[in-house]
Amino acid sequence: MRLVCLGECMVEMAPAGDGRFVQGFAGDTFNTAWALRRICPEDWQIGYATALGDDPLSTEMVAFMQAGGICTRDIRILPGRTCGLYLITLVEGERSFAYWRENSAARQMLGDVGWLPGVLAGAQAIFLSGISLAILPPEHREALVSALEGYGGKLFFDPNYRPRLWADAALARDWMLRLARRAEILLPSLDDCAALLGHETAEAAAQALAEAGAREVVITDGAGPVTIAQDGAFMQLPPAPAAPPVDTTGAGDAFNAGYLAARLQGEAPEEAARNGQRLSRRVIATRGALLGAA
Repeated sequence: MRLVCLGECMVEMAPAGDGRFVQGFAGDTFNTAWALRRICPEDWQIGYATALGDDPLSTEMVAFMQAGGICTRDIRILPGRTCGLYLITLVEGERSFAYWRENSAARQMLGDVGWLPGVLAGAQAIFLSGISLAILPPEHREALVSALEGYGGKLFFDPNYRPRLWADAALARDWMLRLARRAEILLPSLDDCAALLGHETAEAAAQALAEAGAREVVITDGAGPVTIAQDGAFMQLPPAPAAPPVDTTGAGDAFNAGYLAARLQGEAPEEAARNGQRLSRRVIATRGALLGAA
């Protein structure tokens, strides 16, 4: 099995106390790739597809990925470009972010028309997010989604809606629904569903997404229950007990990894969701976005 996560990895500046910050590397799809590498069978290849610059931080990032067991053969290096950066602010374990990514090389990852076909041809499964789409120029976004609609492997999609990255919610909703019809598993949060579909309950959102063509929908609600819709059947898992979070950064990304790893190994959706909850609890117990990295 070769599973490739596609998106943007950034320099992460995480608070370490007393006004100090610790440098790391993270980003929604990379956080999932990192967690997948730690829980999937050793003979699986977990790859990351993006574009980076030729600056020292980009070089350090590639080395970090390789040291963590992530395959980097699908990373484009763009001379003169650099990677994006974000800074985490924490208040009682809840996070907010400030970003510096306007000139990120990842925005131009599809600038070479021969790159994406090579990525898709070499992967049995692809995972991406709404951020993976949102950072791209419109013509590159169209090229990516068109290619994914014809992709023969498994496609997993987390809408991960970030309003500041989209012109408006209607545009983000259109792209989410387009991928919902193609994705093997759709992984929105309840907040995503409320913002993009107008549904305030997970049951209503799951029903709407199933009617739009999604085959398997998994809706998370922070520390709340997980709602699953598959082939016309609906189930809801209660939240699992957890200690107060140290840092909720990457919680949803870890859930995605736990869920997908279990489903790819033949587990039922209910057990896969429990696996996702377990991984999410682990990542919020430490600072930073990466499972087991702190």
